[in-house]
Amino acid sequence: MTDTPVDKMSFEQAMKELETVVDQLERGDVALDQSITLYERGAALKKRCEDELKRAEEKVAAITLDQNGAASGTTPVEGL
Repeated sequence: MTDTPVDKMSFEQAMKELETVVDQLERGDVALDQSITLYERGAALKKRCEDELKRAEEKVAAITLDQNGAASGTTPVEGL
């Protein structure tokens, strides 16, 4: 587990750490208090990944295609 604040992580960083957290929890070889801390961190990492995926999906959805299938520009998405 890193000390990097979850809200400062890239999608890739958050996903990698989430995988580590899940592996540790699945092994079951950590104390209860540490398991709770890991679970809380995992929940925050999961939300970060979901938020980043949603933001990326909104950007992709905002791209408009012309008749030939080429990107003709983008349409602003509220909040981006």
